[in-house]
Amino acid sequence: MPREGAMTGRTYTSLGADRRPYQSPTPGTLGGHRRGRLYGRLDCPAALRAIANGGYVTNRVFFADEATAIAAGFRPCGTCLPERYAAWRHPREESR
Repeated sequence: MPREGAMTGRTYTSLGADRRPYQSPTPGTLGGHRRGRLYGRLDCPAALRAIANGGYVTNRVFFADEATAIAAGFRPCGTCLPERYAAWRHPREESR
């Protein structure tokens, strides 16, 4: 079965770990906000609310996976990824 963008010729702009955009035939699995430097699920209620209110879209970016988002310096969303956000916000201190 062909990949989503393969038949239509549609491409999606994603952000790589180096924070440079690249074209992909498949959409990213996570969305993010370039100015806020955060990432989250594509169905994130906070992002969808911001988009519905007319904001967010011009700074919207997409990532292939979570590792790429983190490598690009983005943090998890507190709304749709609360456990990951809490771990990012309060990392465990290494034992001495």
